[in-house]
Amino acid sequence: MNESPLPRWRGFNLLEMFSPSSKGDFREDDFRWIADWGFDFVRLPLCYLLWTDGHWSNVKEKWLAKIDRAVGFADKHGLHLCLNFHRAPGYCIAEEPMEPFNLWKDKEAEDAFCFHWELFARRYKGVDSTALSFNLVNEPHFPREDRMTLADHERVVRRAAAAIRAIDPNRLIVSDGVNVGTAPNLALLDLGIAQSCRAYAPMGLSHYGAEWTRSWLPAEKLRPPEWPGSVQSLRENKLWGRTELEAFFKPWVDLAGRGIGVHCGEGGAYNKTPHAVVLRWWEDVADILGRAGIGWALWNFRGPFGVLDSGRGDVPYVDWHGHALDAEFLRRLQAS
Repeated sequence: MNESPLPRWRGFNLLEMFSPSSKGDFREDDFRWIADWGFDFVRLPLCYLLWTDGHWSNVKEKWLAKIDRAVGFADKHGLHLCLNFHRAPGYCIAEEPMEPFNLWKDKEAEDAFCFHWELFARRYKGVDSTALSFNLVNEPHFPREDRMTLADHERVVRRAAAAIRAIDPNRLIVSDGVNVGTAPNLALLDLGIAQSCRAYAPMGLSHYGAEWTRSWLPAEKLRPPEWPGSVQSLRENKLWGRTELEAFFKPWVDLAGRGIGVHCGEGGAYNKTPHAVVLRWWEDVADILGRAGIGWALWNFRGPFGVLDSGRGDVPYVDWHGHALDAEFLRRLQAS
């Protein structure tokens, strides 16, 4: 059995600073419940616009204090905390609002990116890497000459890693795979950083009925999700099952087998996918990752992919301190 050199951290994404409209009000109960339920990992996808004011170099301390609060909650409850730039200077997989520059092509954007990671490196220097990691940028795009090549990605990651290590040499650094987090960048293997994958395949199952995918994955043109038996895209007629899922994760399993740290930073299925289908699919996802020693973080904790307040119509929810708890999904996650 292959084994990733990272711990097999399991947990959730918390979205309180995920978008430009976020409030940043992290809840200690989330951290407490995650730990009490036997998990050990929280990922915070962050939007840099929240803690900047106008120009990218103008920093709003009150917003950084909100992140400090989350760091404190994670420490108090014994959780590893992973800080991720979901929206970084010059890049976000969710294009709106459009960035004024391109992280992969424009030096100013690259300078801004390193400026903010240096800011975090100074702020959290001394917090052990067993407790805190830096996940540089969420889901770099499919390489294309006009927006980001593999060489562009490698250059930016190497520069950011060097900037962080100049301040905090022992910080654990994680780089999302390219192709929207689905393919490792093998040019980075000598850098001594971990890489992060995604558990959304096949997309016809995980994002069925998701409003933000209607332009390229409209539910009315898809067969209802089944497992096995869902498609990855409208252009692909192949129905996925365990064999296709194993092939999808093989580059990551192989990477872990080569001694590179691998973690799955996001995964899950939207609330329009039948609950029973999600449970069967996730059992295969978690088994494949688990056999390779690869941990995961569900997107999200509270919300349409999560275990609390997910808004499904086919779940017998249990009341949990005023929240609707998907107890069966939680039980499956705990066993994963």
